[in-house]
Amino acid sequence: MGKVKVLTAREAADLIKDGDTLTLSGFVANGIAEALNAAAEERFLETGHPKDLTLFYVAGTGNKDGSHADHYAHEGMIKRVIGGHFNFVPQICEMLYANKIEGYNVPQGAIAQMLRDNAAHKVGTFTHVGLGTFADPRNGGGRLNEKTTEDIVKIIELEGQEQLFYPRIPIDVAFIRGTYADELGNVTMEKEMAPLDCTAQAMAVHNNGGLVVVQVERVVKAGQLDSKLVKIPGIYVDAVVECPADDPHQSQSINCTYDPAYSGNVQVPVSSLEPKKLDAKKIIGRRAAMELKKNVVVNLGVGVPEWVSSVAAEEGVADEMTLTVECGPIGGVPGGGLRFGGTVNAQAYVDESYQFDFYDGGGLDLCYLGLAEVDINGNVNVSRLGSRITGSGGFTNISSNSKKAVFCGTFTNGVKIQTGDGKLTILEEGKKHKFVNKVTEITFSGVVAGKAGKDVIYVTERAVFALKADGVHLIEVAPGIDVETQVLAQMDFEPIVDRDENGNVKLMDERIFKDEVMGMTID
Repeated sequence: MGKVKVLTAREAADLIKDGDTLTLSGFVANGIAEALNAAAEERFLETGHPKDLTLFYVAGTGNKDGSHADHYAHEGMIKRVIGGHFNFVPQICEMLYANKIEGYNVPQGAIAQMLRDNAAHKVGTFTHVGLGTFADPRNGGGRLNEKTTEDIVKIIELEGQEQLFYPRIPIDVAFIRGTYADELGNVTMEKEMAPLDCTAQAMAVHNNGGLVVVQVERVVKAGQLDSKLVKIPGIYVDAVVECPADDPHQSQSINCTYDPAYSGNVQVPVSSLEPKKLDAKKIIGRRAAMELKKNVVVNLGVGVPEWVSSVAAEEGVADEMTLTVECGPIGGVPGGGLRFGGTVNAQAYVDESYQFDFYDGGGLDLCYLGLAEVDINGNVNVSRLGSRITGSGGFTNISSNSKKAVFCGTFTNGVKIQTGDGKLTILEEGKKHKFVNKVTEITFSGVVAGKAGKDVIYVTERAVFALKADGVHLIEVAPGIDVETQVLAQMDFEPIVDRDENGNVKLMDERIFKDEVMGMTID
């Protein structure tokens, strides 16, 4: 085995051919081969090449600032994008809105598994995830605009069961991020926040006869790396590009040069969190946290669900659950914001495709996810907000396969409240209803979940709903809230209202609405 080529970022970018399919590593703000992406953009702006590229990436990454995939957001440079999430690449989205490129949203777990199956030269990827959602070809097949007309997913029946089938898509180039490489091209990832999909990406491209380039902090002599830490064997790698640790393009995360606690290299004491103020989000987090049971395995989504973790910590019950993140960390305390995907004090790390295997097989006991819209059938939308494309990320895999799903969000968009005395007062109603007759896009199928008898609830600051066999039920209301005027009148559909023998709806626990520790216990 000979020595691996060591190139500059521009030399590597010069090797991309017109019409290639390119896969990029990364998850939110970490694991990004930013020097390579920037060099590819520089080459195109100078020469007009490479052009007509297809981008294939698992998780939406970047900082809405032209980084990551947005380096390729130039007319003529790309013709198609296939990705799991789009919220961090607004320039790509603008091209989609203008019908300048084709685009597909694939559930994040499915696209991670597509990479692994691609490496094995399987005919394609079969999955039950996405049936009845936006990913189902009967609901658009993940197509993102009018320019996109070709289906990349089919309905196949196997053993009497419907499956979504994604035919294999050959990939020509991989731009991947690692920590160290040796002279033979073996790559470790000990400073990265998670292993992500890097092994599968490199293997898939190598087995397609393509080009695998890994951006690393340093190249060391052969034999210096701990072989047990090698995540990308040198036999997969064509070239490496050195990018020093102090270069912003090699930062562990966009807003973090390097924090060893986020890569499992040190264990740090997690200091007591300052209690969050008692607002709508904390109310939702408190009520949602009441669904915790002892020793559950949990996935927390971004946004309002993050308050579940802070409430559990404040109430002293955080140790009763094991938190996981879809890109690979298990245990510990997941990061938020631009560090979402990283975890402090993780117990273990697995590759993203294996994490989704665990999720898809029902390994999660409980998930807490957001909601932008809920409809009369219990469907939830988070992937397309009006005309704005955000993408599903791991939402569809997680919500459809967790034993229990808890969707969290304010009842209306922009509501202002007052609380703290054991009841809730609406100071100003939100301008947009979230409980609508029909969601803009189905990210979670209430119809499929209802038929399966799945345990699903929807938690807001003023009311709690449950999905049952006959539809969406209103099961709780906040103290101080009028059911008729402040719940039912603020919905576009009429739920089934569960009332007691006196005609009253059960009240949410008044402790939720007091500005003091609740004294929560977990069964």
